[in-house]
Amino acid sequence: MKNVINWFEIYTSDFNRAKKFYTEVFKCKLTDLPMGSDNHPEMEYATFPGDQNGWGASGALAKMDMAKPGMGGTIVYFISEEINEELSRVEAAGGKIIRSKQDIGDYGFIALVEDTEGNMIGLHSMK
Repeated sequence: MKNVINWFEIYTSDFNRAKKFYTEVFKCKLTDLPMGSDNHPEMEYATFPGDQNGWGASGALAKMDMAKPGMGGTIVYFISEEINEELSRVEAAGGKIIRSKQDIGDYGFIALVEDTEGNMIGLHSMK
């Protein structure tokens, strides 16, 4: 087994605000997918770019009434070439830096960020 993580979902309360935050911080395009169903007619869903058939992880922003965003849940770490690049865009995009770039020895560096929905996410780089 090369990588046990292959998908994640980040829950939102304001779907468009969350899409704008992630697009601005990571300079990526999210793809809207129609997801409404009889069980979740209010559901909104947008995927991050990635290879859905490879060993790397990808995921989506999701809005649905039964899943609420917030601190204290699972933390998703986004890979970064150099963490300070993304950190420089967080506050302008409406987020908050929880922990600035921190050295974690042989494992590189991390930082923690609160998105516009109250979720805490991580950044990880080797530089």
